[in-house]
Amino acid sequence: MDKEKDLPKRKNLRLKQYDYSSQGAYFVTICIKDRKRILSDIIKPSVGVGAHDDPLIPQIRLTRIGEIVEKYLLSSEKISGVKIDRYIIMPDHIHAIIFINPNEYPKRKNGSSRAPTPTNEMLPHIVSTFKRFCNKEVGDNIFQRGYIEHIVRDRADYETRIKYICENPIRWYYDE
Repeated sequence: MDKEKDLPKRKNLRLKQYDYSSQGAYFVTICIKDRKRILSDIIKPSVGVGAHDDPLIPQIRLTRIGEIVEKYLLSSEKISGVKIDRYIIMPDHIHAIIFINPNEYPKRKNGSSRAPTPTNEMLPHIVSTFKRFCNKEVGDNIFQRGYIEHIVRDRADYETRIKYICENPIRWYYDE
C-alpha cells in the first residue's frame, strides 16, 4: 500500500511570495488538536447584584492549560517588534491580532525557525515558539499542526477582526 496516495494533500494557506515578517497586523487562529475543549469554559451571563460587565455577554473562565496558553501568548511580546494587540482564548482555539514591526527586531538567518518548515519569517517563528513553550509546560502536544492567518489589510478589516474576537464568546454560548 502506498501511504503517499492514501494521505490527503495539505493545502498551502500562505500567500506565495509574501514576507510574513512585513510590518503590519496579522489575525491568527490556532486550534487545539482534535478540537478538545481544554483552554476555557464559557460561563452563563450573570444578571443581578454583583454581576460583572454586560449581563448579556457570557464570560470566559480559563482552565489551568488556558492560563499557560495566555502566559506564553503574552510573553510573545518579549520578541522585539512584536505586539499582541487583541486576543481571545476560547475552549478549543485562540484568536489573536499580532502586530509586527520589522524595524525593531534583528534579521534572522534562513531556516532558523524550529517550525516544521524552517523559515526566517517572523510570524511562523512567533507561532512555533509559542506552541513549543506551551507544549513543554503542559507536557503534551496540545495544538493542531499549523495555524490560520489573515493579513489585516486596512482599518475596516482590523475593526472587523476586533469585532469577531469580541463577539466570539457570544456566538459560542448561544450556538451551543
